[in-house]
Amino acid sequence: MGPSQGSKRRPAPLGRWARIGQWFRRARSEGAERTTLLLIVKSTLAGTIAWAVAYTAMQATAPAFAPFSAVLMIQVTVYQSLAQSVRYLAAVAAGVAVQGLVGFLTGAGLLTFALVTFIALVIGRWPRLGSQGSQVVTAAFFAFALYVTATSTVERASQLGQIILLVAIGCGIGVAVNVLVVPPMRFRSAEYGVRSLAHAMCDLLSDMYPALREVELDQERTGQWRHRAAAMEGTVAQARSAVRTAEESVYYNPRRLLRRYRYGTRSFSGYAGVVAALERVSYQLASVTRTLDQSVSATEDGPRRTEFFGLYGDFLAALAEVARQLSEVEQDRLAEQTDQLASLTRRAAECAQRLTETAEAEEAPRRLVDDPASPYGTMLIEASRLRQEFESTCGILRRSVGQEPS
Repeated sequence: MGPSQGSKRRPAPLGRWARIGQWFRRARSEGAERTTLLLIVKSTLAGTIAWAVAYTAMQATAPAFAPFSAVLMIQVTVYQSLAQSVRYLAAVAAGVAVQGLVGFLTGAGLLTFALVTFIALVIGRWPRLGSQGSQVVTAAFFAFALYVTATSTVERASQLGQIILLVAIGCGIGVAVNVLVVPPMRFRSAEYGVRSLAHAMCDLLSDMYPALREVELDQERTGQWRHRAAAMEGTVAQARSAVRTAEESVYYNPRRLLRRYRYGTRSFSGYAGVVAALERVSYQLASVTRTLDQSVSATEDGPRRTEFFGLYGDFLAALAEVARQLSEVEQDRLAEQTDQLASLTRRAAECAQRLTETAEAEEAPRRLVDDPASPYGTMLIEASRLRQEFESTCGILRRSVGQEPS
């Protein structure tokens, strides 16, 4: 008996080679796959060139130092390649120098190894070396290994000096490859950071406003909102890092001279300001969810509560549209998008005004904002602050494209 007409056949799972093919097709466009592929290709090229120079041309005793250093210098930005190469070379030189000094004074025994390790670990904690601090003791260990195998003082000095030379060559090759072969430009990561943060806010607001409109609130639901709002701190940190990477990728990068990248350097400060403003929005969202979680279950049922929460839901729905628009920012469409954001923030302000007028209506037997047993007054204050922070965010974005807030 064949399958019924209403049944649907599940698509066959992709095979290994099909998945690999999909990955390479995605790598053709800008994205994580392309970034990964470029890093692999450039690292391979840098390592191969460094090995050829160290092993074939120089016939070094320990040629692996050069390709290892070259691969290590293929960083996500040109600036990082330059900065890390200086720190790495300084760390290696320090480790080799410690071994050379202590070794020539005390020989090649176990006591020498212990002294070299102790001193190298102390130097490695110097903050100026940053993440390369651990390379001091690593270089000292390799230097010690070569030192004890050498048979004369001249050979030992030559071996230690060769380590520093090979590392310098490797760093130079790595930096050169990163600068000359598709230098990394993380220009879009700034807007990606803003998008991801605004998208998280849009998702939270979109979950909140239908429940408030229907007054379907319980401790489990409000507790989840509160947890999600608190977890937004990590998304803020990621957005800040993305903006810093975008700004940093322009430094010493020859691609910044291209026309398509010239206009963008002005807007990084704008994106940084937007992330800072959205961080303040996240604080207000956390405050709203905390108030709902702690107090709403204790408020009385009735028409007042239904009307207030319904209007509050309308207000959050308007803010969700603002957040949705922010989650779709694109550098090429910023001027158009900021006009849309201005319209959306005005609509949110109108919703906030209706909410305030209803809560403070004189004909009410007891105004909601005067009721000390309810959270309505606190929620009104938080709504006002939330609206102001969203307006501030949109204003910063408008100024970043040369427009004045309307």
